[in-house]
Amino acid sequence: MRDRTLCVRTRSILRTLGEEVRERRKQRNLSQEALALQAGIHPNVVGRIERGIYNPSVLILDAIAMKLNPSVLELFAGADKRR
Repeated sequence: MRDRTLCVRTRSILRTLGEEVRERRKQRNLSQEALALQAGIHPNVVGRIERGIYNPSVLILDAIAMKLNPSVLELFAGADKRR
């Protein structure tokens, strides 16, 4: 049962984090491709993060955060407010 709870919590965190990245990207009028190019990651990664189906590393989150101008902490704080 604990594994199931952890899995549900993980999906929730990834989903809300993805929503936060999408909202901040759109506020800056960036396409997924433009953000990916600027952050040095593959465009598919941005899409997967925004859909909540990819568990990004801290380094990937940092690269995205640097281009969207919040800190990684602010991305998580914004995601936490959505829960």
